[in-house]
Amino acid sequence: MTGDLITAATLAAAVGSALVAGLMFAFSTSVMPALARRPDAEGIATMQAINSTILNPLFGLVFGGTTVLCLVLAVTAPFTTDESHVTLRAIGSVLYVAGTFGITMTVNVPMNNALDALDPASDAGASYWRTYLRRWTAWNHLRALLGAAASLLLILAVR
Repeated sequence: MTGDLITAATLAAAVGSALVAGLMFAFSTSVMPALARRPDAEGIATMQAINSTILNPLFGLVFGGTTVLCLVLAVTAPFTTDESHVTLRAIGSVLYVAGTFGITMTVNVPMNNALDALDPASDAGASYWRTYLRRWTAWNHLRALLGAAASLLLILAVR
């Protein structure tokens, strides 16, 4: 990758990381606490609707596109050691891929799939919901933090 291409990809990855981290921050600070205040069946049904609604082209482009950019930046980092701030770029990229994308795919998505399979009005749904709220939100806090850290490091890498 040439210097200008690396800079453009790093900037795009920084913006994507910030957008995704902001979405996760919004969930941690407002969406999940609001759902926790609703009756179980209502909270479950709303989260199920959110889980299906978020699977849209724009979110996919930002979330998946940032992952691809960060993978490319991380893989090419050892070959671009002559570029300035290669370490910041590499660490920021790995934080997004492992922290934001990785946690999403290994923790939050499986929990969403389990929730989506439940009847919101069932006892099993209510039982799972209390665990889901605590565990999903805790992991989401970490995803938001790592996404924000990735964005910061990627921004510092282009300055």
